[in-house]
Amino acid sequence: MEDVIFQPLKFRNLTVKNRLFRSSISGRWDNYNGSGSQARINWETKFARGGIGAIITSFVPVHIRGRIMPNYAMIDHDDKIPFWRAVGNAVHEYDCRFIMQLSHSGRQRDVPGAENLMNRALSSTDTMDSFHGLLCQAMTLQEIKQTIDHFAQGARRAREAGLDGVELHASHGYLFTQFLSSAINDRKDEYGGPLENRARFLLDVIHAIRREVGRDFHLQVKINAVDNNNALYPWEKKGNTLEESIQICKWVEQAGADALHVSIGSMFPHPQLPSGGFPLDEANWWYGNMLSAGVRGYFNYTLFHYKLLRPLFYAFWNRTKKERPLEGVCAEEAREVKKAVSIPVINTGGYQSGALIRKVISEGWCDGVTIARPLIANNDLPHILQRGEEPDRPCSFCNRCLVNALGNPLGCYDVRRYNGDRDAMIREVMTVYDPAPFR
Repeated sequence: MEDVIFQPLKFRNLTVKNRLFRSSISGRWDNYNGSGSQARINWETKFARGGIGAIITSFVPVHIRGRIMPNYAMIDHDDKIPFWRAVGNAVHEYDCRFIMQLSHSGRQRDVPGAENLMNRALSSTDTMDSFHGLLCQAMTLQEIKQTIDHFAQGARRAREAGLDGVELHASHGYLFTQFLSSAINDRKDEYGGPLENRARFLLDVIHAIRREVGRDFHLQVKINAVDNNNALYPWEKKGNTLEESIQICKWVEQAGADALHVSIGSMFPHPQLPSGGFPLDEANWWYGNMLSAGVRGYFNYTLFHYKLLRPLFYAFWNRTKKERPLEGVCAEEAREVKKAVSIPVINTGGYQSGALIRKVISEGWCDGVTIARPLIANNDLPHILQRGEEPDRPCSFCNRCLVNALGNPLGCYDVRRYNGDRDAMIREVMTVYDPAPFR
């Protein structure tokens, strides 16, 4: 019997050769101004070569005001089209599909960069984020209209670049979440208040993209099944429930989306996603990049720096972790979303075990899974699973990769996976620069 993981997944406008997607995960290896680099091409090609069915790009800002941090490739201008065409062509050589994640940070702008030093981040609200204290201002109706057009033009550019589709990043606390979430959106106009008003910005963007690119171009939406906005600090509002998110998913389907990508959490990182550890030694080294970004940066840095204070942070950070498994962290919510919609549902959240992936697909919890950290650990994880095996050196979910990304090239920084050989670990991280742009 054919392995369910390696059966093709058919969407309305797209077919993927198997049920494994590389989830979005970002590194600071492009140029400061948002133009792309050879390292980006190398990075994406790693996973295509490793057998993944489709790659969802890293966070790709549609405008400079929506960038998480410098050195991320953008899609804010037509001059970016040739670069993304080159990335897509490189990935396609391995029969891998390439989906651009159209993104806007809103207030969750970790390192603003030179271009944004003199402005506050655009958001649905004037209230700073609860973790880092990132300052922001509520968007005017004119700014909302402009941002809707930025997304539509980003989709057009992705299509002109020959890519296979786009994903709207409406989870993890970025701009769409800031509109959708009842814990964050405090607007009094037609984009705030009841659920249908909070969903308006996302639905307006979907309609605008369909007007710009038509209905024959793949469009999917990554969305929170639950916000759990109070998972870190219990005095914060909880945010959207599963029932509210399912209603949003139904509206998203009606608006013309081809698929849903289910996740959880009203900010990133969130205590429940990514699953696994919070490496405070690494945070102590690299969180300094964020000290000037948010008004709570020094407070967080103090907690990370002084070991006597770390138990206080862990008491809050780990408070609700026991409610979630390490792998398939929001699989149950994905199952409930899938029951309510007719379009395919893919699910993220620490998938690595072939047995678990086969279970959630074969039992109809979701149609495919997205993977990031276990693929950083083992770029060829799909080939391993196709042989019916499990990785010899699996991802430990230590999350050192994510914390290092603030200051270092993205890669696996768990030296235990290299038998303590730090030089071997660094050589593996640096493979993203091979081939180099100039030889």
